[in-house]
Amino acid sequence: MGTVTDYVLEELRLLRAETGLSQDDFGRAIGYSGSHVSSVETGGRPPTKEYMRAVDNHHRTGERFQRMLERLGRLDAEPAWLREWIEFEREATTLRWFELAYVPGLLQTERYARATLAGGRFDAEDVDRIVASRLERQAILRRPRPPQLITVLDEAVLRRPVLDQPGLMLEQCEHLVELAAQEHIQVHVVPVDAGMYLGMGGQFIIAEMPDGERVTYADNQLTAQIVDTSTDVAKLAKTWEIVRNEALPRRQSIELIKEVTKSWMP
Repeated sequence: MGTVTDYVLEELRLLRAETGLSQDDFGRAIGYSGSHVSSVETGGRPPTKEYMRAVDNHHRTGERFQRMLERLGRLDAEPAWLREWIEFEREATTLRWFELAYVPGLLQTERYARATLAGGRFDAEDVDRIVASRLERQAILRRPRPPQLITVLDEAVLRRPVLDQPGLMLEQCEHLVELAAQEHIQVHVVPVDAGMYLGMGGQFIIAEMPDGERVTYADNQLTAQIVDTSTDVAKLAKTWEIVRNEALPRRQSIELIKEVTKSWMP
């Protein structure tokens, strides 16, 4: 982490020292474990908005640490929420990822990634930067000890055409089939005949960290929310189980993707 981040972490450590609390006691007071506090203080995981809010609220700092986190985000090339999530993504041992509208970012081809950003919201320079960042993040799946990636996506994602982009969906579906054959990557599909189901509320990801704790991520049109409070994580974990049960088993999902792939052939 950079110098500015180090300063923020030092301020967190100083606050705890001033209160005379151990990491376990400090964490218990704000709703986190002692190992979580230790990981934040040593830079093992970034402090989230939820974490900083809990510190501010309990110690009545006048939102001091939330302001620090906001200012830190302004100094990074990526938005603060994305910078935080990328850190969690890199450290995670397991990623459980549900997508309702798109192929998960870690499984996208470059052409598909660009297509998700089309429509005029981003200028050409922003598109290039975002796509480069997204493709770079995919490197975690190629490292010697990659995370286990378990994805669930709606069948409509596979069948939605990208207008004026011939061959794009064929390329993307073939890429999915290739990746889904790897041991550490599972792709499950919720078939269209599942009807309405709980996943229609939107996309989310659950990252399981080396210490066993979980962090969740959900986004929308404007921003994203990273949540690591135990009650909210538990709610999304329950949603994951319900959505996962609507999806086809791994082999049947791959067969369905292959079937859809053929439909995109000229």
